Amino acid sequence: MSKVSSLAEALSIVKDGTHLALTGFAITRSAVAAAAELIRGGRRGLTLTQVVGGLETDLLVGSGCVDRLIYSGGSLDRFGPLHSVNRAISAGLAAEEYSTLSLTLRLLAGSLGLPFLPTRSLIGSQLLERLIPSGGAAMITDPFSGSPVLAVSAVRPDVAIVHADVCDEQGNASVSGPLWSIKETAMASARVIVTAERVVPLGGIDPDRVTVPGTVVAGVAEVPGGARPTAVYGAYDYDAALLTEHVAASREGGETFARFVAARFLAEAVA
Repeated sequence: MSKVSSLAEALSIVKDGTHLALTGFAITRSAVAAAAELIRGGRRGLTLTQVVGGLETDLLVGSGCVDRLIYSGGSLDRFGPLHSVNRAISAGLAAEEYSTLSLTLRLLAGSLGLPFLPTRSLIGSQLLERLIPSGGAAMITDPFSGSPVLAVSAVRPDVAIVHADVCDEQGNASVSGPLWSIKETAMASARVIVTAERVVPLGGIDPDRVTVPGTVVAGVAEVPGGARPTAVYGAYDYDAALLTEHVAASREGGETFARFVAARFLAEAVA
């Protein structure tokens, strides 16, 4: 049975209060069309996990969709910081900031069905001083050497969104170029939504090219250009003009940002 539906139907499993994981990276492969649909649908109270925050993160936080953020920082590369995210954190948005390695390890633990993974990352850092009280990390003793080691707890989001190059009707998705933490994030999540540049019949993807297996995918939406104005490896580059506009509007915030998002992301497809 095909898992292909409209974007709105695929995203219907993301409810208010859902723990949502995103797999974009700064200005690359951000699930912008999906984020716009969630904003359009008025989602609220989301917990958002993303190893490196990007454009979709700034859109969702700036539009008031997110109550809690678990990430390791982020930016829009040379275009500027995530102004909406930074402003929201300064105003009291609950945020847990990890190193990229330690948050990836949390996702890896979730993907493996483990309660935690040990690491020496973060030991002695100021980040750790704030993370231990949150419950995401704890100092333990290595049972073999007796030395101190950090345990990072597994994170298991309710839903992950992956923007793929191509996906078949059963949800087997192929991502080319850098994968970062896409596999770990998808496999740690209870369900996955794939937005794809192109959907093909079952058997249309070389099994060796499958990044996310269809067994964990709940819904598929064909969304050509679904990551614009960010880049997708081998498909299209980022839109420098629109990213520049976004940074300026995000810096201003308030009604300026709301009008920008409505005009550039909600009222029409980003071309």
